[in-house]
Amino acid sequence: MTEHELYRAALRYHAQQRPGKIEIRPTKPCSTREELSLAYSPGVAAPALAIAENPDDSYLYTARSNLVAVVSNGSAVLGLGDIGPLAAKPVMEGKCMLFKKMADIDAFDIEVDAAEPDRFVECVKLIARTFGGINLEDIKAPECFEIERRLQQELDIPVMHDDQHGTAIITCAALINLCRLTGKELSRLRIVVSGAGAAAIASARLFLKLGADRRNIVLCDSRGVVTRSRGDLTPEKAEFATDEPLSGMELALIDADVFLGVSKPGLLTPDMIRTMAQRPLVMALANPDPEITLREALSARSDVIYASGRSDTPNQVNNLLGFPYIFRGALDVRASRINDAMKLAAAHALAELARRPVPAEVRHISNDENLRFGPEYLIPSPFDPRLREHIPAAVARAAVESGVARTGDTRQPAGKAGK
Repeated sequence: MTEHELYRAALRYHAQQRPGKIEIRPTKPCSTREELSLAYSPGVAAPALAIAENPDDSYLYTARSNLVAVVSNGSAVLGLGDIGPLAAKPVMEGKCMLFKKMADIDAFDIEVDAAEPDRFVECVKLIARTFGGINLEDIKAPECFEIERRLQQELDIPVMHDDQHGTAIITCAALINLCRLTGKELSRLRIVVSGAGAAAIASARLFLKLGADRRNIVLCDSRGVVTRSRGDLTPEKAEFATDEPLSGMELALIDADVFLGVSKPGLLTPDMIRTMAQRPLVMALANPDPEITLREALSARSDVIYASGRSDTPNQVNNLLGFPYIFRGALDVRASRINDAMKLAAAHALAELARRPVPAEVRHISNDENLRFGPEYLIPSPFDPRLREHIPAAVARAAVESGVARTGDTRQPAGKAGK
């Protein structure tokens, strides 16, 4: 299918039958006078009064226990940039559809016409009582850092900016399995990050929580290596500023074990890869066109372990591996937040799942009957049916153990809270 054909097909897909990709359906019968009296007046007064007396009863008598808001201002949409809140709506509807499809979570997309953090935060705070969790989406850096931090501090429900933490969790899973596969020590990995936006900063931060050494992480932005000698650093970039006298990314990559690209196409060259350490992990996540293609990377050296954001290459770093199941686990134990313990639990669970035998249906979808843990299968497939049970259970346990869960039953099957 050509790019033009795909464009036209996508427009038809979104317009056919009922426009858009999501709808709302009732979950209780309302076909008789008696059912109507229970659903609305006068019976609805009973749960309303119960919630007025005990706000936590909102999880028992309303859809809040299984409801997430997908909130965006459209300032950093996919590879489209700042296209505004209305143009972002198809993307946010898609996120809602995936929440339902993958984890049986109901989600409303909410597009907020507010570029300033103060207005955006205030809007989300005012509607937060409706929801069991808030998924922030496609908000540009550095505003996204402040928005997420403030909402996490001021709300008592899970808030996560998926563009930051989804990528961080999945790339952490790749690092865990890189070490399993090669025998390298995580604390000694030399890591070069190309890009200094939301995903780059969040990934570098979670790498540290995972066990990486800050001295071994080099951050590069559009002006080159982020060094302490520069006077143009945001607080987030300053966290990872290096004292090493590196004039460019090509020098930083010498003997590096990991390249994480969340930047622009074509920034990594075969010559740069040739200088990296043995069996390097190259995660070229610029989408749809990566920092280096799989073919170019393998032409440089045969021992490269390659990952990208594309579905037509091995080791797809797809946030679909993370956000539905992380929120599922958080909702199932009514967590007050999504903390680092829960993110790391998700990363370890993803890594462990990739090391298990690959189900037949995943091998069939991948057209590879010999698919197994190794250089081309470092992280699980988004089509692995075990994700729905395995990841939420790990996240829920971590929520309980770290003290942010309101309920402690992690034995329940994923999705129980929404039934």
